[in-house]
Amino acid sequence: MSRPNTAGVVAPPPLIYLGGLAAGFALDAALPSPELPGAVAVPLGGALVATGVALAGSFAAAFRRAGTPVDPYQTTTSIVTTGPYKLTRNPAYVAMASAYVGIALLARKPWALATLVPTVALIDRGVIAREERYLTRRFGDDYRAYKARVRRWL
Repeated sequence: MSRPNTAGVVAPPPLIYLGGLAAGFALDAALPSPELPGAVAVPLGGALVATGVALAGSFAAAFRRAGTPVDPYQTTTSIVTTGPYKLTRNPAYVAMASAYVGIALLARKPWALATLVPTVALIDRGVIAREERYLTRRFGDDYRAYKARVRRWL
């Protein structure tokens, strides 16, 4: 869905992550596998969900402070380089991946973990690559300089 002066991402990123998680749960229902051990999966899963939620809140707050929309289908008004954006160019996607793994662990469904790989590949190619091309067109050298000093993931 490409709109003028937007990144033209393939789908809203939260829906991509939810779709991947749903596919993993469906695979687990169709191809049962041993449950992950609860003594490890549950506390780790809870910590990862909490981390994802906290990081998502931090990313959203950084966007609000910068006065630029979170919605990838709206025009970006500035490059966000504060808060979690000092450490990663994609804290929202790191947050969603963390919550995704946490949910899969809490549910103790290994297939849901397996579907994270194609989900992140789709995020990388269908969202991040498009956003980075858009931001480079929109902000030029300022965005190139930011890319040079901050990693894409972690």
